[in-house]
Amino acid sequence: MHAPSSGPLRTGSTVCPVSVLVDLQGVGVTMGDRALFTNLSATVSTGDRIGVVGINGTGKSTLLRVMAGQLEPDAGVVRRGRGTRTVFLDQTPDLPAGTVRAAVGDGWEAAAALDRLGMAEFVDAEVTTLSGGQAKRVALARVLAAPSELLILDEPTNHLDLSAVAWLEEWMINYPGGLVVVSHDRYLLDRVTTRMLELDRGASYLHDGGYASYLEGKAEREEHAASAESTRRNLARTELAWLRRGAKARSRKPQARVTAAKALIGQKAADAARPDDLELEVRMARLGDKVIECTGVGFSYDPATPIFRNVDLLIGPGDRLGVVGANGTGKSTFLDLLAGRTLPTAGTVEFGPTVVVGYYDQHGQELDPEARVQEVVAGPHRTPGSLSDVALMKRFWFTGTLPFTRVGNLSGGERRRLQLLAVLARQPNVLLLDEPTNDLDLDTLRILEDFLDDWPGTLIVVSHDRAFLDRTIETVVVVRPDGVAPVAGGLEAWMAELLAPSTRGSGASKSGASNQAAPKPAASKPVASKPARAAGGPSVGRLLRDTEKEMAKLARQRDKLHDTLVTTTDHVELTRLGAELQAVTDQLAVAEEQWLALAEEAEG
Repeated sequence: MHAPSSGPLRTGSTVCPVSVLVDLQGVGVTMGDRALFTNLSATVSTGDRIGVVGINGTGKSTLLRVMAGQLEPDAGVVRRGRGTRTVFLDQTPDLPAGTVRAAVGDGWEAAAALDRLGMAEFVDAEVTTLSGGQAKRVALARVLAAPSELLILDEPTNHLDLSAVAWLEEWMINYPGGLVVVSHDRYLLDRVTTRMLELDRGASYLHDGGYASYLEGKAEREEHAASAESTRRNLARTELAWLRRGAKARSRKPQARVTAAKALIGQKAADAARPDDLELEVRMARLGDKVIECTGVGFSYDPATPIFRNVDLLIGPGDRLGVVGANGTGKSTFLDLLAGRTLPTAGTVEFGPTVVVGYYDQHGQELDPEARVQEVVAGPHRTPGSLSDVALMKRFWFTGTLPFTRVGNLSGGERRRLQLLAVLARQPNVLLLDEPTNDLDLDTLRILEDFLDDWPGTLIVVSHDRAFLDRTIETVVVVRPDGVAPVAGGLEAWMAELLAPSTRGSGASKSGASNQAAPKPAASKPVASKPARAAGGPSVGRLLRDTEKEMAKLARQRDKLHDTLVTTTDHVELTRLGAELQAVTDQLAVAEEQWLALAEEAEG
């Protein structure tokens, strides 16, 4: 991996000569009896922006620690450029004792980073008093403010609000040195990175371009693997037929050919990174007409400074709310109220009689590090290892030895996936997700999004992940001290407001990301997140998603029929397949027309 240009890299008035910052040759790391990666070679030079991706447990964080010099590999050589200053943001950073100001520094770079990350008001606070999310933001400001030629970031967008993520993107794009980042934020990866390094079952693959290039490369590799497996099976069938002809046929073949034929038949395709697609089908109690209703709700730790007040919110069955707002405005507190974990200091929160809440919060259920995965799944009242639990664990890719693995030996992402499994095992019909994308790998996120597309319950999400919000929610509400208000125009309008020049100019540098102007509510009346439901039908957004899924299904049927036609010589079968193909093509055309009409209705 190296910058495409061999000349100097210019950024503003600074000229940075292109040079090798870190070079890995044949590097490998083994964890227990499992190789995380082997024979990995990569070079990071000035101007490189490398995104590292892979499913949980493939060694992404371990690779970053090797690059940062915090971990020695079990094999291979790591060489570092002379005079290269490397700064590293760990997934769970360890801040020095003292104040935030002392930890980050006194320079203007430190002040600016703290301001834009919403931590300016905490400069004199002791780091021991910070929450986990606040500590991560201070650690991020610390590394951004430090002089460096090589910047290595492990999940830097965790615990940031949307405006801070947008600012961080621009900062990373303008960073003149070499950058290596692990992130689940697909928009950030596609905007910032110039190359993607994929870790998969001990191997590594380099893709030129951003996140889209990684998806294309991975799909192409899987297609080649499927084609190779098909060829192998055809050869195996031929050899098997020959072997079955008996000793007379085999006697005319050299013994080496016989041995090769038996070996070919005995081969099997490489195991998938995960055994099957993640199936998240769960049973749930039917929701009644009333789900959650907030009337005059307020909350404060100090009556003089309310977190928010005068919240009137009606949430119905099947509603899909995205909750946005700057860090510190009370989004997590709001979800605690909706979950019944916290009582309001003013007003009332009423729940429907059939409501079963599942709450996946930022920290997740506290898990005993000595407990085994299957014990966590079973809970305190059931025997571990039941057939239903085994099936559930398989759906979450806890297969092989993982069900018997202690929680303390799981990766951070695997623990988060286990926490998600524990929430869904309760069969909730109201799902509250507070920053669900933190520490989940990209494959899990895509499958979770697909699950939520079909899930019939009520969904309320707090997230800084724009791709996740785009896929899962229909209505956006913003949390502010004077209440919870709808955002006219949805997520796109909210992001446009955050990125408007009035909030990003010189004035914004003083106010900080946490004080940027929020979009004005369309009206001050109580919020019903989907008033169109009063007519009894599904929303336009839901119909659009359903139509898109139907179009994708029909397209797959069409392509499969077309492939079958190409290889069929029987005239009767050709006639049947041709008629079926025409019918599917007609259905797809109708679905496309329906989608266009719905899209126009949504825009109107």
